[in-house]
Amino acid sequence: MISLTCHEVIDFLSDYLDQELSAETAAAFEEHLAICPDCVAYLDNFRATLAASRAAFAAQVEASIPEELVQAILASRGR
Repeated sequence: MISLTCHEVIDFLSDYLDQELSAETAAAFEEHLAICPDCVAYLDNFRATLAASRAAFAAQVEASIPEELVQAILASRGR
């Protein structure tokens, strides 16, 4: 079984959240989280940052779409 350091856990955060780690590395990642509250807090903050970034991007994209275009698309779906 492999053992991960805090630095390695941070390096693997995106891959972990995207479920792209090997089974062995994912198990080591979760074992580390079970004993390291600092990495758990870092992971929680990372997730929150991703969620806020996605929400901000979605709001920006939504705000940039002209209302006339939205209405035209909705009208064409009803045909």
